[in-house]
Amino acid sequence: MLADTWYLFLKYTKITLRMPMWTLFTLVQPLLWLLIFTQLFKNVVNIPMDDGSSYVDFFVPGVLVMTALFGSSWSGVSLLREITAGSVDKMLVSPVSRIAIVLSRVLHSAAQVVLQTLVIILVAWLMGAKLNLDPLSLLMAMLSVFLLGVGLAALSNGFAIVLQREEPLVMIGNLMTLPLMFLSSAMVPKQFMPGWIESISLINPITYAVESVRAVLVGTPDFSSYGFGAMIMFGFAAISLTWAVSAFNGLRD
Repeated sequence: MLADTWYLFLKYTKITLRMPMWTLFTLVQPLLWLLIFTQLFKNVVNIPMDDGSSYVDFFVPGVLVMTALFGSSWSGVSLLREITAGSVDKMLVSPVSRIAIVLSRVLHSAAQVVLQTLVIILVAWLMGAKLNLDPLSLLMAMLSVFLLGVGLAALSNGFAIVLQREEPLVMIGNLMTLPLMFLSSAMVPKQFMPGWIESISLINPITYAVESVRAVLVGTPDFSSYGFGAMIMFGFAAISLTWAVSAFNGLRD
């Protein structure tokens, strides 16, 4: 299974390298969030941060998680196109592991968003964001982004397999991404949220991804908060991936 996963992972990576415009296109939106919102909000809203950091510092982890959110949530669209083109049918009659077919796609999507978030961190640093960029903090932050990317890509692939149509998949993607982003602490600290939004944010995986990344990248590292958020991300990724593989096995039958 691991060899099949690695082979298919390289296949999807080569496809991405042949079409770099799609990767750049998905990077444009989070960069616009970073460039526009940080400049706009810092003059409109004077949010006092507990640790004395700026709004740019606070917002960067939110943008990193948004990158995973918007980059991974559309992973199922390409799977649907492969199903339509008959590529998946060919793989199903081959000795390739069924789990590897799903796992390779999900890992490729997650690895792609990790590379994109590294570009955003570089841009944020050039803008003057004060982040903890030592190897350990960076690695821990990327692990949270990676796990979130795995969970969201698995969900997208699972919905693609269940729905078998692009239109409802796109609709679910739109319905899923924006509420998940705005009903989390990606853009605003919890203490500034209305009570009902704060309550919803407690069951929103994006909140825990943002909090875990923020815990190690901004201010004094808080490994307790990071550990809790990373554990939630690991559970979210494991459950989503299990569901996607189960849905794919149903497709085979």
